[in-house]
Amino acid sequence: MSDSRKKKSDFKQAPLILVSPSAESKGVEFGDTSISLSETYQEAIIQAGGLPLALPGSASAELIAECVRRCDGVLLTGGDDIHPELYATNVAPELARTVVPEPGGRDLRELLLVNEVFRQHKPILGICRGHQIMNVALGGDLIIDIPQQVPGTLGHRRMEKKCEVVHQAQIQPDSLLAQITGRAVLGVNSTHHQAVGRVADPFQVSAQSQDGVVEALELKPEAAELLPFFLTVQFHPERLAKQYPEHQAIFDRFVQACRDAAPA
Repeated sequence: MSDSRKKKSDFKQAPLILVSPSAESKGVEFGDTSISLSETYQEAIIQAGGLPLALPGSASAELIAECVRRCDGVLLTGGDDIHPELYATNVAPELARTVVPEPGGRDLRELLLVNEVFRQHKPILGICRGHQIMNVALGGDLIIDIPQQVPGTLGHRRMEKKCEVVHQAQIQPDSLLAQITGRAVLGVNSTHHQAVGRVADPFQVSAQSQDGVVEALELKPEAAELLPFFLTVQFHPERLAKQYPEHQAIFDRFVQACRDAAPA
């Protein structure tokens, strides 16, 4: 991956963004569990002036704490489902069959990561699964399968149009997302079958689709001092960033917050 718009010297003072990757039970080259990270996340961070670095595939609390200490901000990416045992009991078999958890202990790794982000007071951006694990980590829950549990909603799992706008998100006025995008209504892509259910106490909904599915979370005003920057979104702005400046703007603001929060 390369970006001719950036020079090597641009990265000397770039904020270091720790990116939590996906996990795969078998990599292309090796038979053990591997981590994977879409180039689109990296490209959006680089274009915003950040330096992306993947979190190792380890659930060591000490290692994760040190990774967070050395970084200037954290990005939680998309991926497979979060195990329902973390937020639900007595899950019906027909719902359980829809869940595809990631291998390699990603749930535990990211729960530890979120805890360290709050403990060390670092900026964080969550995307899709990252949006959901953040809500679970702070005590909220998820809709396990939108089509079964919320009949009549939009088609949210549009895998054939991952990089296209497929519906609109209504943004709350005066929210951080409204400030970043300059929009009251934002066109988004949609590749998920789960969604935020009960919202965790520190958060408030800042965007919803027309059918009420939560598209973004922010900190409540009274919790705003918990982190220098906090935003989670259900859609994938990294896939739309090259075509839509308002989606790249999410990364621009996040990386700027990481730069501002970095030690002098």
